Amino acid sequence: MRHIDEPHHDGSALYVSEPAPSPGAPVTVWVRTPRAAGVTGVHVRAVCDGEPRYSEAAVDAERTSSAITGYGADDVWWRAEISAVNPVTRYRFLLRTGGPRAGTGPLWLTAAGVVAHDVTDATDFRLVTHEPPPGWLADAVVYQIFPDRFGRSGQDRPLPGWALPRDWDRDPVIPSGPGTSQQFYGGDLDGVVRHLDHIEALGADTVYLTPIFPARSNHRYDAAAFDRIDPLLGGDEALHRLSDAVHARGMRLLGDITTNHCGDAHPWFTAAVSDVHAPEREMFYFDPVTGDYASWWGVKSLPKLNWGSDLVRERVPAVLTRWLGPLDGWRVDVANMTGRLGADDHTHEVAALLRRALGPGAALIAEHNHDASADLDRDGWHGTMNYGGFTRPVWSWLRGPDLDLDHFLGVPGGVPSRDGLQTLATLRTFAAHMSWRSLTHSWQLLDSHDSPRIRTVTGSRARHLVAAGLQATLPGTPMVFAGSEFGLTGVNGEHSRTPMPWNRPADQDLATLAGYRDLLRLRRDEPALRHGGLRWLHADRDCLVFARETARESLLVCARRAPGRPLPLPAPATPVHNATGPATDTLPGDGPSFSVWRLAR
Repeated sequence: MRHIDEPHHDGSALYVSEPAPSPGAPVTVWVRTPRAAGVTGVHVRAVCDGEPRYSEAAVDAERTSSAITGYGADDVWWRAEISAVNPVTRYRFLLRTGGPRAGTGPLWLTAAGVVAHDVTDATDFRLVTHEPPPGWLADAVVYQIFPDRFGRSGQDRPLPGWALPRDWDRDPVIPSGPGTSQQFYGGDLDGVVRHLDHIEALGADTVYLTPIFPARSNHRYDAAAFDRIDPLLGGDEALHRLSDAVHARGMRLLGDITTNHCGDAHPWFTAAVSDVHAPEREMFYFDPVTGDYASWWGVKSLPKLNWGSDLVRERVPAVLTRWLGPLDGWRVDVANMTGRLGADDHTHEVAALLRRALGPGAALIAEHNHDASADLDRDGWHGTMNYGGFTRPVWSWLRGPDLDLDHFLGVPGGVPSRDGLQTLATLRTFAAHMSWRSLTHSWQLLDSHDSPRIRTVTGSRARHLVAAGLQATLPGTPMVFAGSEFGLTGVNGEHSRTPMPWNRPADQDLATLAGYRDLLRLRRDEPALRHGGLRWLHADRDCLVFARETARESLLVCARRAPGRPLPLPAPATPVHNATGPATDTLPGDGPSFSVWRLAR
């Protein structure tokens, strides 16, 4: 068992006076220290123009005496001032102790926690002065749709030669081998309009579509054009109908763009490959001797764009801005590879270029399936698809005993089985290497069109809903892959692209659907779950407990993967979600379970 009662700071509004400061602006930061920690003095260290500078913090008598949130009435609050001198200003706290830890020397507090030894700046807290993400993004719940498998309008359209027709409710998805990218179920954009009631009732307010441009595959990541919408999906008119319907509900619509490559049928590439003197030749990587070209992972249908080319830097941003209006932003496919090949590394320039082109109101989310921290906080991507810092640790903690997968998004060896302490270590490690802003605007996903389904991973409804609870309550933007709310299964990305079971009641787990609706409603109704700070309070093998806090409220979240000994509550509390009874001083020990409590102030 491990109780976490340590000095704390994070980037939320509870601890930072101005989370989006202008360059050079003064910012007040607070750190809270339990009296039991014996902290007798605090300095804040900020790195300004490459040089660390120290300022002494003072006890904030008002916060200390008012017990600003329900948990931590015995905490001491310290206040200090720093300036956002650089685009990213790193800072940390130096704590002097005179209690049980006296004699160990000063302690450092960084985003990774408290340590009694010197550490590098990699996990320092960060003030970011780059233009902030659009305001709506922090409150969003994203719903991912793979258009061929979500809904059909019933319109008959001639099929291209590559398509392998499949029956929506009778033909199972081919999970691997020949035909996987050709199987065609006929979903379209008007079919999405038909089911917006479901998305809205679920609690999502942002619809994310995987690619919708013409292509020669069902996934459409091999775009044959960027200037029109695939006629198989209903064409440009269907996108406008969908956009109008989404926006009429106060929701938003995101697209999916391949900035790393296009398809080999795209006019840019056909011009480049057919004429060595074509202007488009510079847009790709051609070997001057053999004439061969670079492509994504050697897949020749996906020729790689050369971001050293002025034409690429002109044409690709124009694609993104062309569709603003119908779309409210973009998810960027394989953003981690965009602009990178051998000695070329234009990724950060590309991200900043695209962000400037889109302007302040549009979202720009990057796909990474591992560590994205080196590409964030650079005036480019607003956040990432947080596979490494959320999906993998949650899978590792909640995986079912009979799970048998070959790999995790390419990592050999399947999904490891890890306890709560190891899971917490991973969550904190990844979060510590990015700003609070990037963390809270990254997508926390349990699965996607590129991964096995969360129900397959957990093997049970109970653990599935514990995972969904973590997704709804931890910092970050929840992203739900269409169908997971029904408990659909899948052993890999292709297999997970199951047509929605609108007419298959046997495939609709209504208890899971109800659980998702409750959890996403909870997130919408509780500001602390969207904007509050995060403090970890307890971790053991089978249980994780944390608090989400604002100046006005404190919510305690308890996630259990298995039964265990009841835990004491740190303060009187009343149940908010999945718990019954009057105010209590004990967290129940039943599990798998997920509960939320409001701590008394």
